[in-house]
Amino acid sequence: MLQTLRKAGGSLVMTVPKAFIDQNGLSEGSQVELHLLGKTMTIEAPARPRYKLADLIAEMPDGLPRVVGWDDMPSVGLERG
Repeated sequence: MLQTLRKAGGSLVMTVPKAFIDQNGLSEGSQVELHLLGKTMTIEAPARPRYKLADLIAEMPDGLPRVVGWDDMPSVGLERG
């Protein structure tokens, strides 16, 4: 895909194709990793961490207030046990 560089302040910029943005769940403010090797530059969208509710609850320090029955509540959204 051929891109045209444009001047923006003291830098040159190019657009990121919408397909790449959608495919990787990116939005304004997202960070990407640039890899440079000679005349080659690649852009990598880091994998977003996936959390499981049970793992997050297991990491809670003892002594914090907890809702009775919380662990037994059914999923209501995209939670995964």
